[in-house]
Amino acid sequence: MPKQKTKKAAKKRFKFTATGKVKFKRTGKRHQLGNKSSKRKLKLRSAGYIFDGDIKHIEKMMPYGSL
Repeated sequence: MPKQKTKKAAKKRFKFTATGKVKFKRTGKRHQLGNKSSKRKLKLRSAGYIFDGDIKHIEKMMPYGSL
């Protein structure tokens, strides 16, 4: 059986934590920041976590990422 390939897009966007959660960076922090409130930009700084139901999809895209 050949080795599975990691989806490069998923590798760049997601990271597995030690407890098995999947962490991601929030979108909307690159440009047109003058139109966004300070409160909104502050919330965009924090990392988000994928819901439990979607973790299976990420693990499929990154077969060696959860090791």
